[in-house]
Amino acid sequence: MSRTDPTDLLAVAARWADPTRWPVPLRFDRAQRWYARLAAGDAHEVWALSWLPGQGTDLHDHGGSAGAFLVVAGTLTEETVSGGRLRPHRLAPGAGRRFGPRHVHVVTNRDRLPAVSVHVYRPALRRMTRYHLVAGRLRAAEVAEAGVAW
Repeated sequence: MSRTDPTDLLAVAARWADPTRWPVPLRFDRAQRWYARLAAGDAHEVWALSWLPGQGTDLHDHGGSAGAFLVVAGTLTEETVSGGRLRPHRLAPGAGRRFGPRHVHVVTNRDRLPAVSVHVYRPALRRMTRYHLVAGRLRAAEVAEAGVAW
């Protein structure tokens, strides 16, 4: 893998964009999104996710971790809250997104083809809060803990 700026999490994700070089084989799971941690260190952790058509996340944050994700294959739709509504942004292969520690979003494969993405977090994920959007406001629904929920 080539050298990248270790502080640029999207550049780190790009280093992991080739599934043939992952320490685990890429899988697709009809029952739920598949994910696997590819690397973990002091500076960040790296996750691979696969998305069959219709699979997605709940509205969630990253427990205070900053991060980035890169679409490796397929198309994903990220929805972020703006003006009390969810605003969609389609991300094609090679497109990515950096985000800060307070970022809340939904990511879904709304396409007809499978998708693959790489996600990088700093610090490592310890918890994620899931939300509901009620009358234009975020309402915490559940806090998921690392080692328990994933």
